[in-house]
Amino acid sequence: MKRVLRTFAILAATLGLLVTGGFAYGQTGKKIVIGFSQVGAETEWRVAMSRIMKETFAKQKDMTLLFSDAQQKQENQLKALRTFILQKVDFLVFAPVVQTGWDAVLQEAKEAKIPVIVINRLIKTSTVNKEEYTVTFIGPDNMNAGREAAKFLIEQFKDAKAPVNVVQLEGTVGASSAVERKAGFDEVIKAQSKLVLIKSQSGDFTRAKGKEVMEAFLKSAKAEGTKINAVFTQSDDMGIGAMQAIEEAGLKPGKDIIIVGIDGVKGAFEAMIAGKQAATVENPVDYAKPLIQVIRDYQAKKPIPVWVKLDNKVYPASVAAKELPNRMY
Repeated sequence: MKRVLRTFAILAATLGLLVTGGFAYGQTGKKIVIGFSQVGAETEWRVAMSRIMKETFAKQKDMTLLFSDAQQKQENQLKALRTFILQKVDFLVFAPVVQTGWDAVLQEAKEAKIPVIVINRLIKTSTVNKEEYTVTFIGPDNMNAGREAAKFLIEQFKDAKAPVNVVQLEGTVGASSAVERKAGFDEVIKAQSKLVLIKSQSGDFTRAKGKEVMEAFLKSAKAEGTKINAVFTQSDDMGIGAMQAIEEAGLKPGKDIIIVGIDGVKGAFEAMIAGKQAATVENPVDYAKPLIQVIRDYQAKKPIPVWVKLDNKVYPASVAAKELPNRMY
C-alpha cells in the first residue's frame, strides 16, 4: 500500500497537479482562496450583495471564494473567520455584524500571516492598531448617506409653516452603518429648526422589525396627540415595513407621511413609482469588483488606500420609473 501511495504521489507531481484542502494547485500556481464572512441575509440589499460577490468571483479563473453567512450573529462570524484561518486561506474578508469585538481574531489572522480586508461596515479596535491589522476598508460614507437623506427632507418641507415631526428607523444596534447614518442625519437636522426628530429606534434593518417599530411610533404619537410628518429609514426594507404599518393605521404613505430611505433596492423604486416613497439614497451593492482590485493590488505590492470609498447617490421619486429597469437588486 505504501508503495502504491508513493507511486501516486510521484505521478501527481509529474502531472504538475497537487490537490490540498480541496483546492487544485497547477503549474501556474495555486488559486487565491478568499474566506468571506457575510453579515446575513436580512435585507434585499444584503442578499443582492452576496449574490453579486458569488457570481463575480465564480468568473475569476484564479480565485476561489469561500462564503459564510453569519445570520446577523457576531459569534457565528468569529467562528467562520477562525475556520478560514485554520484552512489557511489567502485573504480574510468580512462585513462585520457590529463594530467592536474583533481584536483577538485580527491578532490570530496576523499571526497566521493572512491579510484582512474589512468591507461594507467599519470596525473599532481597542488593543490593536486597526491599520496595522487590516489591509483596507471598502465601503461607502454612511455619514454622508444620512446627511443626504436629511437634506432631501429639508428641501421637501421647505415651504412648511409649522414644525415638521420626523421619526427615524435605525439599523442594527452596534453596526457602524447604523451609527454613522444616524450621526449624519442628526447632524444636519440639528443644524436647522424646521424639522424636529421626535422618535428614533432600531428596526434591525429588517422589514418585519421596521413595521413593528413604526406601529409603535404611530400608537404613541396618537396617544400624545402628535402628528408624524416624515420617516427617515436607514434601510429601504424597514421603510417598506413602515409603509405597511402606516396603511394599516388608515394613513397614506407618501401623502400623509413622507418616507426617505437608504439602499436603493427595487422595492423602494416600486414604492416611489406608486407614490409611497419620496426618495432613496443608494448604498453601493457591488463589492466584488473593488475587492478583486484590492486583492490584485496587494499581491502586486501596489499602494492601497486606507479607505476605498464607494459613492452614494440620491434617487428622488421623479426618476424612479426610468431607473427601475437598471437596478441590479
